Amino acid sequence: MIDTHSHIDMLKNPDEAVKKSVLAGVEKIVVPTSSPKNFDDVINLCAKYDEIYGALGVHPEDVLEYKENTSKEIYNLAKENKKIVAIGEIGLDYYWDKTQKEEQKKIFKTQIEIALSLNLPVIVHSREAHLDTFEILKETGIKKVIMHCFSGSLEFANSCIKEGWLLGIGGVVTFKNSRKLKEVVKNIPLENIVLETDAPYMAPHPMRGEENTPEYLPFIAREIALLKDITAEHVDKVTTKTAKDFFGI
Repeated sequence: MIDTHSHIDMLKNPDEAVKKSVLAGVEKIVVPTSSPKNFDDVINLCAKYDEIYGALGVHPEDVLEYKENTSKEIYNLAKENKKIVAIGEIGLDYYWDKTQKEEQKKIFKTQIEIALSLNLPVIVHSREAHLDTFEILKETGIKKVIMHCFSGSLEFANSCIKEGWLLGIGGVVTFKNSRKLKEVVKNIPLENIVLETDAPYMAPHPMRGEENTPEYLPFIAREIALLKDITAEHVDKVTTKTAKDFFGI
């Protein structure tokens, strides 16, 4: 199994989390950054563990931390380190603050251009900004995209799939009240799904409310299997291949 989105640098005990995750069957973990402050932490984790790969990017909520030299820093660090396999977590988030929309769009486009120049995929955060996110991704021409923590409708899911993008499915799919996401998972091809925990956030049922870790990824795989009436082993096999092909690992 591959956890395609896990902020293990934010966990209370990252070392213990990695050990327990491997025992739970999680062979690879992709750790994205959210701000320039996280760059060194993620690169150091990549160097420390064979199981860990990284993604570099600035989250839309942290756009004010994007300085003049940030683009150059992302480009150079990603180019120099083979274990940096994507640009992310990048995107748009209009949930908390709608006053920075234009700045978010600008930084989002800038980071997509870095990904294109390095021939790397992008890990995209989109919250209450699906239309603008979709339009920017289309406009830039980026092809390798994971829509992280997918929260859109089945119609939007199919629009993303039509573009060849992947949907990151995490712990929310196990929540009883997540009817919309369950409908999406049930009705889209398994080949367009990758697994993620988004640790330390959104732990799956029955650990909801606890600190999330990659160790809990099998709970997400089992829920997807139930929704699609297939085995968890098949979910593991297909999503692992998809993630390996996407990241080139």
